[in-house]
Amino acid sequence: MKYISTRGKAPVLNFEEAMLTGLARDGGLYVPETIPSFSDDEIQSMADLSYEETAFKVIAPFVGDCFSDREIMEIINRAYAGFGHSERAPLVELENNHFLLELFHGPTLAFKDFAMQLIGQFFQFSLERRQSRVTIVGATSGDTGSAAIEAFRGLAAVDVFILYPDGRVSDVQRKQMTTPSEKNVHALAINGHFDDCQARLKDMFNDFEFRDGVNLAGVNSINWARVLAQVVYYFSSAVKLGAPNKKISFSVPTGNFGDIFAGFIAKKMGLSIDRLVVATNQNDILHRCLTSGVYKTDKVLPSISPSMDIQVSSNFERALFYAADCDSKKVSALMDELKNTGQFKVSESILEKLQECFVSGRVSEEETLSEIAYSYQKYSEILCPHSAVGVFVGRKQSDADVPMVTLATAHPAKFPKAVEKATSIYPKLPSRMADLFDLKERITIVENNLQSIESVVRERIQT
Repeated sequence: MKYISTRGKAPVLNFEEAMLTGLARDGGLYVPETIPSFSDDEIQSMADLSYEETAFKVIAPFVGDCFSDREIMEIINRAYAGFGHSERAPLVELENNHFLLELFHGPTLAFKDFAMQLIGQFFQFSLERRQSRVTIVGATSGDTGSAAIEAFRGLAAVDVFILYPDGRVSDVQRKQMTTPSEKNVHALAINGHFDDCQARLKDMFNDFEFRDGVNLAGVNSINWARVLAQVVYYFSSAVKLGAPNKKISFSVPTGNFGDIFAGFIAKKMGLSIDRLVVATNQNDILHRCLTSGVYKTDKVLPSISPSMDIQVSSNFERALFYAADCDSKKVSALMDELKNTGQFKVSESILEKLQECFVSGRVSEEETLSEIAYSYQKYSEILCPHSAVGVFVGRKQSDADVPMVTLATAHPAKFPKAVEKATSIYPKLPSRMADLFDLKERITIVENNLQSIESVVRERIQT
């Protein structure tokens, strides 16, 4: 299995190399040269498997010969051993043919744990085998950072630096990033919004002297291994609801497009997916592009669903690559236009292919709060604001004959103020995290410029 860049000029890599590299050296994102596919019988057989066994079936074809089957299974078992539900990603029925896929039973109570715990185990195994170390730098709108720090804290071969927008994450998200005491993890507060953090991250990867000097690696959703881990729960949930004999739709609250793109890969692999619904908050660049063909950045508006407060959705480049029939020149031209002008317009043929795969909807702040209140009153289900965005759009896009699965991306206790405003209930953290607000924080405030951030990283990496 080989991996190529969406921009066509970076070296072709194997799975392990692509995982450790993160962002391609031409600025593009790695995708598999070919996408493995399953027969209906192979998908049907997953109905009797555990989550870990399903994960092995889905992941192994993408790994090639980089890891043995025994090693892959060991990595998967370690990754999900700390999850708080035996099913890992259980389904809960809200109403007839509308289900919640609970993805918040991991160590940091968010869907990012599914990918980050897995990639953490892959990294640890790979680095021990290579007898090398890496510096991981990530950008977060909230959940990626805490999941990354949890996955890599205390590992001898890794230093982790997470850039987050100062004052634009929830208190729980911030505490999860700033209270771990291990010396190899660092939370860096940047004056700006998530797109600023993401831009500085890409700047570091494009500064090849710095990148090579600190052996830089990335674990944002730009990393293919992150997307691959998320493909698994599309299969595990769909087979429970009758796939492949029945089509299933998914509503996905998304800002950076990684989670919904994983659904696109699942569909390409043969999973019987009807609709992939892109649910956005008021920062609706994805909805605007999918309906008009114009991708135009705008001011990032702070919201009660902060993990979606994004205007530059990195993984959308992967969707454009496939919609452009894997034409890297077309993708490069669009990305250059975005960099130079802050916008681009896709061709009619690309827009038609995007609309064949994705539908979308936008949810206002008032509608998000209303959905949280409605779901509590109607179903006795407390939703985090991101999950509420997904449920709201999923209901509007539902089809009576096709089950709709909304991805519940975070535990409501990660966003208690929004939940309390909607329901008058202040959701509590699980008992294992009850002392979170008593722990001492370690925060480093860094100027929003490349030189300042690189200086902090160089100073703090362990040798």
